[in-house]
Amino acid sequence: MSRRKIRNYIRLTTSYITLVILAIGAIYPALWIVFGSLRPGTSLYSKSLLPERLTLEHYYGLFNSRTILYGQWYMNTFKVAIFSMLLGVTLTLLTSYAVSRFRFKGRQNALSVILVLGMFPGFMSMIAIFLLLKEMQLLDTHLALILVYAAGAPLGLTLIAKGFFDTIPRSLDEAARIDGASNFRIFISIILPLSKPILTYLALLQFVGPWVDFIFARLILRSKDKWTVAVGMWDMVQANQNSNFTMFAAGAVLIAVPITILFMFMQRLLVDGLTSGASKG
Repeated sequence: MSRRKIRNYIRLTTSYITLVILAIGAIYPALWIVFGSLRPGTSLYSKSLLPERLTLEHYYGLFNSRTILYGQWYMNTFKVAIFSMLLGVTLTLLTSYAVSRFRFKGRQNALSVILVLGMFPGFMSMIAIFLLLKEMQLLDTHLALILVYAAGAPLGLTLIAKGFFDTIPRSLDEAARIDGASNFRIFISIILPLSKPILTYLALLQFVGPWVDFIFARLILRSKDKWTVAVGMWDMVQANQNSNFTMFAAGAVLIAVPITILFMFMQRLLVDGLTSGASKG
């Protein structure tokens, strides 16, 4: 066997070993949580991955406890995520379409500002946002979460969506404009039907963010019946002095279900949207 074939064999073997290790590192914790939610008792500790006996009592307890309002928290989170997604995607699409198709004074400066602001973590502005919401009397409301989540979407996603719109030929816009179509009609009838990949990508990201967010929701929401599921599950473990981890695992599994289903059914469009949006700046 030649040296070149030996090097290729070693490189290929190393790649497979690395992929197997990464896969185990990603899948094993998830399996531990799933089987932990089916394990009797209140502790996640076990000598083996598979429990000796399976039970659904923890899932039953989530929706039938007087102190744990999991069903209410779940619906609160779903409502916030859906409305944040709709408003955030709309703002992102309109912003990215404007900077992609129109040339106006300050366009480059606006793109630079969006790029720079998108580099800063969101929690740096939380105190300012908290004070602003307090003055607007929006504390402890889901509307506050929706507005903040949706308003922050264009900062991180505009450049990606703009890159996708840049790949759509401008000749389509010009032909429609010759036929008398307005800019809004062109956007609705031509651009959006051709933008399913990036639309899926934006919708998924904007849905997942509010769905799993804890820090900002914990800062804004004070009433127990208005909590999101992330805040409620944190209180579930904290209030029970770290003794209710199996029920916590059951709640975590239910949180992952809608996200997993969405990614499974929209994986192809998600990848197409990410790669197409990154092809141009």
